[in-house]
Amino acid sequence: MYLNNPAVIEKKSMEIIRQGIAGVSFDERELAVVKRMIHTTGDFDYKNLAVFKNHAVEVGVTLLTKGCSIFTDTRMAWSGINKRALKKSGSNLRCYIDDDRVKVLAEKNGTTRACAAIDIACQDEVDIYVIGNAPTALFRVGELIKQGRLTPSLIIGVPVGFVGAAESKDFIRELDTPSITTRGTKGGSNVAASIVNALLYMAVGR
Repeated sequence: MYLNNPAVIEKKSMEIIRQGIAGVSFDERELAVVKRMIHTTGDFDYKNLAVFKNHAVEVGVTLLTKGCSIFTDTRMAWSGINKRALKKSGSNLRCYIDDDRVKVLAEKNGTTRACAAIDIACQDEVDIYVIGNAPTALFRVGELIKQGRLTPSLIIGVPVGFVGAAESKDFIRELDTPSITTRGTKGGSNVAASIVNALLYMAVGR
């Protein structure tokens, strides 16, 4: 016999996670985000890796309650965000990675398409930048903030990898912009989406 009911499986998973993170120092809302990260990855290490800066969860929930604009660096992150909850929040979701303008700009500047996508996105009004895959995109977000060309309300920065991933997140944590990041090399588009979903569920439910 095995569990086959999605709701029961998730409830049981959250019970196991709750037992495994006893004693952590996050507040209730931050804990909801961490639990969702662990649930998505099956990795309890996220209780040690998640970093919340400048009331990031409160900022995110407030934005999503009233409706906002969200940018993701990958279609994988875009796909992982709960569209039903997103619609309830009145928010819109953007991803420019497959935009022709991004391809042209990346080739012109000799950079990654993810980085070029940030330059395109900064021309629009984006409230939340969600970076789960490309350190170059997160670095670019930070650079544009320092240049005064970008003023996001929240950054969710959890790129995964061994080249620039940890450093890009360190860079973002130096800024005053509210952010949710991870320490070190772990993260990914699935983690980024799980963070957005956790905020959405607190803001508008499912």
